[in-house]
Amino acid sequence: MNTMNAIRHGAVKSHPLYASFFKQLLRNYLFGSTVAVLGFGGVILFNTLSIPMQQLGLLSGVLLASLTIMLLCEISVFNRHLQPIRVIFQTGTPTSEQLKAAYRQTHRFPILSVKRTFGPHFLGMSFPAIILCLLLIRLELVSIPYHYLLIAGAGALMVASMHAMIEFFLTTTAIRPVVSYIRTRHMELYGQDLSLGGEMLVSIRTKFQLGAFLIGTLPLILFTLASQIRLDGTIGAGNGTYWQWAVIILIIGISFSILGASLLSRNIQDPIHTIQTAMSSVQAGNLNTRADDIYSDEFSKLVAGFNHMVTGLKEREERNNQLLQSYFFTLAAALDARDAYTAGHSERVARYSMQIGELAGWEKNQLQILYRSALLHDIGKIGVRDAVLLKEGKLTDEEFDQIKQHPVLGEKILKQIEPADAMADLLPGIRSHHERYDGKGYPDGLSGENIPLIGRIIAIADAYDAMTSDRPYRRGMSRERALSILEDGRGTQWDPELTARFVALKQAAASDSL
Repeated sequence: MNTMNAIRHGAVKSHPLYASFFKQLLRNYLFGSTVAVLGFGGVILFNTLSIPMQQLGLLSGVLLASLTIMLLCEISVFNRHLQPIRVIFQTGTPTSEQLKAAYRQTHRFPILSVKRTFGPHFLGMSFPAIILCLLLIRLELVSIPYHYLLIAGAGALMVASMHAMIEFFLTTTAIRPVVSYIRTRHMELYGQDLSLGGEMLVSIRTKFQLGAFLIGTLPLILFTLASQIRLDGTIGAGNGTYWQWAVIILIIGISFSILGASLLSRNIQDPIHTIQTAMSSVQAGNLNTRADDIYSDEFSKLVAGFNHMVTGLKEREERNNQLLQSYFFTLAAALDARDAYTAGHSERVARYSMQIGELAGWEKNQLQILYRSALLHDIGKIGVRDAVLLKEGKLTDEEFDQIKQHPVLGEKILKQIEPADAMADLLPGIRSHHERYDGKGYPDGLSGENIPLIGRIIAIADAYDAMTSDRPYRRGMSRERALSILEDGRGTQWDPELTARFVALKQAAASDSL
């Protein structure tokens, strides 16, 4: 018991929550042991067996000796299981790895309690007890039939099952404050929440099936074993008629327990599966998902709450998308407002870019990124002086160098928006829409497929709108002339395949309009 005292003193000294957790585990263990071990042992040993008081004392000694061995084994294993949890309470600033290990170990503690029960608890008690009883029978100090040891072995297994079930459910409740503490501690120290990520250490179906099965079966087995021992003492051993009857009753009782456990677990599992399926759909981005509200118990409230939450998420996403879309249009409008002659340029380039993206087979989310990138492709011109940006005559080399900086300026502007990843998908198109396929573009001199695809698309759309739009110093050229220039620039200034598709689209549209 020195080990147990050391654990207890360390627990009280280190942290109040750990001390409370330890005491709760100890109470759970004592309660489970009392109900299972002393309950079964008392019924079989002190009430059912009809043997002389001296032999009863010897058997009591065997029981106590076996309990002592069992406790020594179990304390050693318990201490080892508790170590990853104890260390975070004894360390001033535990590492992230220590907290993660403790978090997982705490979640595993109900399962570990079952393993301890069937390991050191069951084996640590059964083997010594059987060996000592065999020795007493051989020495003729105890006069009980050998088949009683088989009954005792079956009873010990039943004791372990009862104890494991009780301790599992009690420990499941006991770990919750510790799990919450570890999560909070990790968030405070490392800014990250802890989670099992949906991993199931033990399914609810398994818990209900085994729990209901044991609840229905173990009392029946206890009654059968105790009745056999009592009958042996009253009408003699070898009562085959009793066992014929007992086996039939056991089969019926166990079958009913299995059926009841299966029905109960299914009744719980079905609504959980319904909600899990709906959650997976929501995680995949489908906010039109709704869980079927077909239940009339507490799960009806849970399903209704889930559906209400998803509806709220959908409304919030729609509102956020509207705000974000308005934000992009506002930025584009602010740019167009600087030059009345280019008003509408950003929106037209965005529309042409979408047409090219659709020709390339892009998906909806990719097209959305493309549209926003094209809408803001010239946002960097906000940083160019009016004298240069609005100049009607030919630009000097120095002035043109300033214009050539607008893709880089646009990228820098969007990088200032928080959160940092909000505009990350738009940056490649903003920076690279003036690169040329032959490598003679700016600002990075990229060539061919080294130019981001989104930048190659915007480059075609930008050039087409620039050629067909009116300027203060010239009128926009005809659509046919612009398409001819695009065709001539395939593979040199613009992506050859994308340009060919866009030209074919515009030519087909022109033919249809005739």
